[in-house]
Amino acid sequence: MASSSENTAPLPERGRTLVVMAKAPRAGMVKTRLAQSLPVEAVTELYRCLLDDTVALARSLRAVELAIMCPAADVEELTRLEQGAVDVVAQKGDGLSAGLTSVFAHFAASGLRRVVAFNSDSPHLPPSVLATAFEALLVHDVVVGPTHDGGYYLVGANSAHPMLFNGNGMGTENALQALLARARGLGLSVGFTDPFYDIDVESDLARLATELQLAPARAPRTAAWMKQWEQAVSRLRMGTAAR
Repeated sequence: MASSSENTAPLPERGRTLVVMAKAPRAGMVKTRLAQSLPVEAVTELYRCLLDDTVALARSLRAVELAIMCPAADVEELTRLEQGAVDVVAQKGDGLSAGLTSVFAHFAASGLRRVVAFNSDSPHLPPSVLATAFEALLVHDVVVGPTHDGGYYLVGANSAHPMLFNGNGMGTENALQALLARARGLGLSVGFTDPFYDIDVESDLARLATELQLAPARAPRTAAWMKQWEQAVSRLRMGTAAR
C-alpha cells in the first residue's frame, strides 16, 4: 500500500495543534506507581505541578493551537484548573488508546492540520522537540517520540487513522513496536523525535529531580514541589543510586 505522503504534497501552511493528554489530578487516580513510595497527597500535587508546567511548555511554542484531551468525567475540573484558558475536549471511550483516537478524529479529520499529542508529565522536554515533531509531519504521515522503556511520549499525524491506536497506550511496554507495526500495516511513513523518559516510577522522578536542581526554571511548579518534598525525593534518589 502506498503511503499517503506519496500522494499528498507537504503543506507548510497547515495549522499546528498541540494536544496534552491529561487527567484531573484526583487522589489515587494519577501516578499510582509513585504512590507506592510517596504519600498519595504528594503524588496528586506532583501530577498537578507536572501538568501545569507541561501546559506552560506547550504555550511557549509560537503559532500553535493548544488543547487538552481528557476523559469526559474530567472536563469540568480541568477547565476550572486551566481557568478557561485552554480548550478542554472530552475523549470518546475509555482509556488512553481511545483518547489518542479521539485526538486525531477531533483535530486532524480535515487533513488541514498537523496534530501532535503528548504526555501531561513532560515539562522536561525541550521546546525544540515539539517543534521537530511538527516539522516531521511535513514529510511523514506520523511522528513518534520513543521512551526508553518501550513506549512513547509523543505521537503526531496529519490525518485521523482510527486503527493506528487500537489497544495501544502511550506508556505501555512494547507500545512503540505495536504502534510501528500498525503504521506499517496502514502504509504510513513514520518520523521520530529524540527519545525521552516518562515520570512513572522512582528512578524517573529521581532523574527529573537531578535535572531540575540544575535548571529549576525548566519546570518551576515541579521544582517547587521537589523543594517541598525534598527529604522524600532525596531518599528516592539515594535508593535509586544504590541499585
